[in-house]
Amino acid sequence: MSTENPAAAPALATATTHQDFIRQIVRDDLAAGKHHAIHTRFPPEPNGYLHIGHAKAICLSFGIAAEFDGWCNLRLDDTNPGKEDPEFVEGIKDDVRWLGFQWHELRHASDYFEVFYRAALKLIEDGVAYVDDLTADEMREYRGTVTAGRNSPHRGRSVEENLDLFRRMRAGEFADGAKTLRAKIDMSAGNTNLRDPAIYRIRKIVHQNTGDAWPIYPMYDYAHCLSDALEGITHSLCTLEFEDHRPLYDWFVDHVDLPNHPELWQPLLDAGLPTQPAKPRQIEFSRLNLSYCITSKRKLAQLVAEHYVDGWDDPRMNTLRGLRRRGFTAAGLRLLIDRVGVSKQNSVIDYAVLEGCIREDLDATSARRMAVLDPLKLVITNLPANHAEILHFANHPKDESFGTREVPFAREVWIEREDFAEEPPKGFHRLKPDGEVRLRGVGIIKCEQLLKDADGNLTELHCTLDPESRHGLPGAERKVKGTLHWVSATHAMAAEVRLYDRLFNVPSPDNDEDGKDWLTHINPHAKHVVHAWLEPAAANVAPEQRFQFERLGYFVADRIDHRAGAPVFNRTVTLRDTWARQAGH
Repeated sequence: MSTENPAAAPALATATTHQDFIRQIVRDDLAAGKHHAIHTRFPPEPNGYLHIGHAKAICLSFGIAAEFDGWCNLRLDDTNPGKEDPEFVEGIKDDVRWLGFQWHELRHASDYFEVFYRAALKLIEDGVAYVDDLTADEMREYRGTVTAGRNSPHRGRSVEENLDLFRRMRAGEFADGAKTLRAKIDMSAGNTNLRDPAIYRIRKIVHQNTGDAWPIYPMYDYAHCLSDALEGITHSLCTLEFEDHRPLYDWFVDHVDLPNHPELWQPLLDAGLPTQPAKPRQIEFSRLNLSYCITSKRKLAQLVAEHYVDGWDDPRMNTLRGLRRRGFTAAGLRLLIDRVGVSKQNSVIDYAVLEGCIREDLDATSARRMAVLDPLKLVITNLPANHAEILHFANHPKDESFGTREVPFAREVWIEREDFAEEPPKGFHRLKPDGEVRLRGVGIIKCEQLLKDADGNLTELHCTLDPESRHGLPGAERKVKGTLHWVSATHAMAAEVRLYDRLFNVPSPDNDEDGKDWLTHINPHAKHVVHAWLEPAAANVAPEQRFQFERLGYFVADRIDHRAGAPVFNRTVTLRDTWARQAGH
C-alpha cells in the first residue's frame, strides 16, 4: 500500500487557455458548485511500457488537474497478475515524470482488494450478484450477440448459497475457472456489457504486490470504477472504447454506494490510507491515433519478443521510452497533444505532425554542431601541412544566449561524400571539379584535383582556399551558391551514429485489407548505423544531450550507450519531412 510522492518533476507551462468539451464540463461543474476541487487520475495497467497513445491520456488528466488547481493520482491498475511486472511499474513512473508531470499520490488497485471483496459481499447480500458455474465459453454463448442473452441456470441461487460459494472461492477451495462471481443485471440488455458481467474470477497466481494472499481477482470494469470512487475522483477520463462500459461503471458505483457504507472501506483508514469516497463521472474522448504506428501492447510485445527491435526502449518503438531514447522531447509531445486537441471524433493524425512538433521544439532548444556521417577527405593544398587554428562559431543562429564555441580547423577536413559530384546533375550547387563553394566559417574553396584508388573510387579532394574570402576580409562578401559543413580531420572524434526512421513503411500497418500480415510492413531501412566524425564540442557531452547537426538533422547522445570517449548518437528527425517528398507532396 503506497502514497508515494515523487521528487519535483520538470515544470510544465500551462499559459494557454484550453477550450474543449471536457474542460467545459469541468468549468460548468465548478460553477454549479457540484465540485469544489477537481480530482483526476491516470490508471495504466503495469503489463507493458507506456506508448505514445498514453501520452494524450497523461497530458489530459494531469493537465486538467493542474489547470483547475486540483490534483491527479497515478494509479497502477494491477488486477491481472501474471502479466504485470515491477519493471513496468518503475517504467511507468519514470515516463510520467519525464513527460513533465507529478502525481498527487501513487496508488494501486491492489491497495483496495479487501474493499472490493467486501463490496462484492454487499452486492450478493443485496441480491444483485451471484456465483456462476458456467465456463468462459459457456458464458460467452449464453451472453448472446445482437439477440438477447439467456439466463445462467445458476442465476437463481439464494443469497445464502452465493455468499457461501463466494467465501469458499476466497478461501481457495475451487480450481481456476471453476466458478465466477457475476453481477445480476439484465441478460436482455441491448448493451452486452450489462448482460451479467463477471466481477471476480479464480486465478491462483502470485501477485506482484499481494503475493499469494488472494486466489480470486476482480475484473477491470468492477475494480476500475470503485478505485475511482475510493480516491474521490471527480472526472474519470478515458478513451472512446469505454463509452459502452459507462452504464456498467455507473451501475457498480451506484449499487456499491461507497460514500454511504464506510464499513466497506474502513480497512483503508486502518492502514493509514486517506480515503474520502465520492461518485465519479466517466467522460470519454478520442484516443491518439497516428499513421505509421502500432499501439497494441500485444503487438509491441511481439516486436520485442521476436527481436524485430532491440527492446522496449528501441528508438524505433513508439513507446515513450523508445521515443525518449530516439531524442523526442517531452515538450514536443505535449505540443502535439495540445495541437491535436480533445474531441469525441476518432481520426488518424499524420505522423509528420508529430515530427513537426518535435522539430519545432528542437529548433528552439538545440545547440548547433558539425558532424560528417559519410566522410570524404578534403585537403586544402595552399595551407601549410601543420596549419591549425581555432574558429569561433555561434551555438545557435537564432538565440545569442546559447553563446559561442571554439571549433578547430586544419589543412585536412572531412566533408559529406554527397556534397561532391564528379558529374553534377542540373541544379547541383555543392562542390564539383573546378567548382567553388564556401566552407562554413572558413572561406571559399575551389576543387582542383581528385584522387582515386586502384578501383576508381574517389578517396580525396585537393582544393585551394581563397585567402581573401576569409572571415572579416572584403572577399568574404563574394557570392557562391553552396555552403558546406566540415570537421577537422586532425581534431575530429570518431562516433557511432544510428540513423533511425519510421518503423513501418505504410500509413496503416494494422490494415490487413491487402492480405498481408502487419509484420511485413516493417521498414527495413528504419535503422542504419554509420561511423561518423564529430567536432570535439559534440563528442564530450552527457547522455541525452541534443544537437542539430548542421544540414543533417536533430540528434541525441544515446542515453544508454553513449560515453564521452566513445560517442553514440541517434538521429531524432531529419531537418525536413523526407516522407512527404517521397510521396510527391
